[in-house]
Amino acid sequence: MTAQLPEPDLNYMQRVLLEMLAIPSPTGFTDTIVRYVAERLTELGIPFELTRRGTIRATLKGRRYSPDRAVAAHLDTIGAIVREIHDTGRLGLAPVGCWSSRFAEGSRVSVFTDTGVIRGSVLPLLASGHAFNTAVDEAPVSWDHVELRLDAYTYSRNETCALGVNVGDFVAFDPMPEFTESGYISARHLDDKAGVAALLAALKAIVESGREPPIDVHPLFTITEEVGSGAAAALPWDVSEFVGIDIAPVAPGQQSSEHAVSVAMQDSGGPYDYHLSRQLLRLAAEYEVPVRRDLFRYYHSDAQSAVTAGHDIRTALLAFGCDATHGYERTHIDSLKALSRLLTAYMMSPPVFASDAQHAKDSLERFSHQLEHDAQMENDTRVPPVDTLIGRHSNPQERNS
Repeated sequence: MTAQLPEPDLNYMQRVLLEMLAIPSPTGFTDTIVRYVAERLTELGIPFELTRRGTIRATLKGRRYSPDRAVAAHLDTIGAIVREIHDTGRLGLAPVGCWSSRFAEGSRVSVFTDTGVIRGSVLPLLASGHAFNTAVDEAPVSWDHVELRLDAYTYSRNETCALGVNVGDFVAFDPMPEFTESGYISARHLDDKAGVAALLAALKAIVESGREPPIDVHPLFTITEEVGSGAAAALPWDVSEFVGIDIAPVAPGQQSSEHAVSVAMQDSGGPYDYHLSRQLLRLAAEYEVPVRRDLFRYYHSDAQSAVTAGHDIRTALLAFGCDATHGYERTHIDSLKALSRLLTAYMMSPPVFASDAQHAKDSLERFSHQLEHDAQMENDTRVPPVDTLIGRHSNPQERNS
């Protein structure tokens, strides 16, 4: 009989998500969100260490210390940085992370200078229909065609500089969160603060249940996923399994849903580990967690950055379903609950292969299998000899019959 899972506290999950959304954390500006998550781990009694830049490496002790596993979510978000100060006093921007200026237009933002914070709006260069008529609709979409209008008395470069604004100042976009009674959650930066909230809720459920995981689990909270490096230097232990936690785009051509958790089979970095991914799918079936398989073509995760860095680990990716990723995002509490439950099931499950505790194997005896069914690699179709194909229809009556 399957043991009952510790259930996530959905009120806790939504509370910590809302609180994290209130903390600006574009990549490179993550100190405050790191402090917040570290305090939540302290509340749960989970020990952790910080890298120099702020990646959090925690440990939830299990009955065995090897092989151990890591689960990772990222604290950084997309944002922008001041690229130039225009003659008009307005600011040119460069994106932090990979996202379109189309989703930046019309946003309210905060500019973090060396001396304070200035509010403003990101607007297209042609921002008034009354002034530019249909030319507004013909303007290109790029970061070169938007600017930041400061809510301060400035109409020149010198006046803006006098406010303390400099090239390189971080720009954070307002999250504009809305949690509806129907269960939908809309906000910027659900990527990946909703994933972090689901992981914290899973950790809380395990700790409060008093149950011990079979093997050590290392929750990781990274700070540079949006620019590609993420978990590259975050693994000091002999981790054999690594599950990334991120966002699953809900869009035409995708299989993900706002009411399920997705297991990514491949992203732009290639396929995820066959055995670990299928272990997650088996756990979802065992505990009746709504799950989808999906493939992300234009996507990179912490799991892939760990492999690229040279770590010999099995990787998989779990993701909550989200509409309008890197825009004004929306998910549903159903998907976050499913993600948190599957994370709990995974952290409370045995390792995929106990033999992964060994760095290398000098025998195939305990190596894994994939072709578990009869595989016929030979083609049974036979082509006829060429000389039987020529001259067969010399009789016109035969050709027409």
